[in-house]
Amino acid sequence: MGPTLLSKARKMSKFTVPFIISGLQISTTKQVQQTHAIITKVGLYNHPFVLAKLITFLSLSPFGSLLYAQAIFNETLMGNPFLCNTMIRAYNKSVFPINAIYIYNHMHHMNVQLDNFTYNFVLKACARVLYCTKEDTRRIGFDIARKGAEVHCRVVKSGFDCDHFIQNSLVYMYSQCGFLAHARLVFDEMSEKTVTSWNIMILAYDRMNDFDAADLLLELMPGKNVISWNILIARYVRLNNIEVARSIFEEMPERDAVSWNSMIAGYVQIKDYAAALELYGEMQIAKVEATEITLISVLGACAETGALEMGRKIHESLKAKEYKVEGFLGNALVDMYAKCGNLNWAWEVFNELKMKPVSCWNAMIVGLAVHGYCAEALQLFSTMELSLDEVSPNRVTFIGVLIACSRKGLVEEGRSFFRRMIEVYHITPDIKHYGCMVDLFSRWGLLNEAHEVIKTMPLSSNSILWRNLLGACRTHGNVELAEASFQELSKLEPLTDGDYVLLSNIYADAERWDNVERVRNEMISAIVAKKPGSSNIEMKMIN
Repeated sequence: MGPTLLSKARKMSKFTVPFIISGLQISTTKQVQQTHAIITKVGLYNHPFVLAKLITFLSLSPFGSLLYAQAIFNETLMGNPFLCNTMIRAYNKSVFPINAIYIYNHMHHMNVQLDNFTYNFVLKACARVLYCTKEDTRRIGFDIARKGAEVHCRVVKSGFDCDHFIQNSLVYMYSQCGFLAHARLVFDEMSEKTVTSWNIMILAYDRMNDFDAADLLLELMPGKNVISWNILIARYVRLNNIEVARSIFEEMPERDAVSWNSMIAGYVQIKDYAAALELYGEMQIAKVEATEITLISVLGACAETGALEMGRKIHESLKAKEYKVEGFLGNALVDMYAKCGNLNWAWEVFNELKMKPVSCWNAMIVGLAVHGYCAEALQLFSTMELSLDEVSPNRVTFIGVLIACSRKGLVEEGRSFFRRMIEVYHITPDIKHYGCMVDLFSRWGLLNEAHEVIKTMPLSSNSILWRNLLGACRTHGNVELAEASFQELSKLEPLTDGDYVLLSNIYADAERWDNVERVRNEMISAIVAKKPGSSNIEMKMIN
């Protein structure tokens, strides 16, 4: 909206403004704010058409703001079916699909008219809750499946059970929740099965590793499309059989962005980050438009390889397009910058995000802790607990917190956070949490306590814990515990050159030269060669 049109609109009546609004092509948040100011000034705050245009742009456009849309929606009577459906659809696509279910519950409670769009969007949201939630999926799966079944009952009662879009969403919802028999029953009762219907059911069998049933349906399917081929690629990517996935990819008669995304994600999954980045380059040469999922995978590869320059270019291109960076894409940028060591840019992205899932907080907390900003990491954890985003710390959060305590030497605080994780947040520690405690005690000379953690933890110890303790024994000159750690390490896996050299150095520091000679002879007898050191750097090519 230009300045002239804005000034004219301010002088017009509430009867004229809706016609002005209908002709606008809103494309930026600034234009939304200007339009919002006009409708407030002329008393059209509850005009359904005007609100619909604002909320639709804010919630569904990649250049909008779902948080802004929610704020406007909250100030309406929230009884307009179209507005409710728009918000449900938007949350279904976001990292907080559970909010779509809350709005659906509100509609039902307030007797707002439910239609086929409502049911379609909320069923998809039920399915996506499990995708976006990593913690306690068994409990959440049961609750969501029950909610999905409840929606199914209302679909039948409302007479929408023959809507093929809703039927597809039901198959998808039941399969995501693990109720494959229910999904198949809906599929078999469909009077008209589209290609999408077949693909959803085949994908459901694939997800449950029932490949025979999936392949049988694939043979019976009247006609395949690119999605059918993509399902096969996704299967072999999930099985870590990247060679077969790549051969299917090369043989495909047609590829779309999903085909490229699956292959790039597959390479990231098997930690072949160079291949992922190379394939992304081929995707650009093929002039296939990268999607948000593409960029999330590529940024993940950049994070693991330290390819800061490529990650920065992706971020700059998003800024140039005025693309809304939120959700998983925002998290990927924060994680990339944090892992590449550029915490200023990580902070910049983190602070610009309007809605932060727990994974985003984790990326920032862990990044700060790993790079030595321990006080800032712990302060951010405190902020997270008070956050309006209503996110709860999970096991990754506490790994970052314990790393911060270890690097800073906060032994008592580390003990306290470990107990708090168990008693307040009911998180059962895993091997990484015990590893953080071993590292905390080892770094600050409490070797006996570190040893006690390894011996008494309810999990089987691994080589990382014993190797950590062995390294600490050299720092703090504990020869006896070093010998015990070396022996335990030898029981778990073949000893490396570093293990022998470390024990030899511990003996040398204690001037026990006979033991030094013995360890070196054992190393020679075991034919363990000392590996040369190496490092990687990122080169910027100049034409």
